[in-house]
Amino acid sequence: MQQWILFVYKVPPKPTSSRVYVWRKLKKLGALLWHDAVWILPANAKTKEHFQWLAAEILELGGEVQVWQADSLLPRQTESLVQLFQAQADDAYQAILEQLKLAEADHSLLSHAYLQAQQHDYFNSIAGERVRELLLSARKGGSEQ
Repeated sequence: MQQWILFVYKVPPKPTSSRVYVWRKLKKLGALLWHDAVWILPANAKTKEHFQWLAAEILELGGEVQVWQADSLLPRQTESLVQLFQAQADDAYQAILEQLKLAEADHSLLSHAYLQAQQHDYFNSIAGERVRELLLSARKGGSEQ
């Protein structure tokens, strides 16, 4: 059964940079805004640790935070969340695939983008495997020249 980490927080309104900082961190982790101020990630050791560190930072900013581990009692809710995470990863991979089609594609930059997208690919996207294969192929082609 898939478990989830729920993250609810509130930071003081001033300075506004604190809210932006937390929002950017959540986006960088690939967290989804599930409902109002509830952010969610699949539960694993890495995501738990990330949310614990972010919770500590929010407390240092004078904010409030709650971190919960939960599972859904309805299978369709789990399927829906998995699909949202897959769509997020697929969008990132699709952007890389589009760039790889260009003759002047910067493979080093795209490799970096792939590694970033892979960090948010919690459910092993097929598109991610395709990007990986193309990047490896381009590396081999470049080293043979």
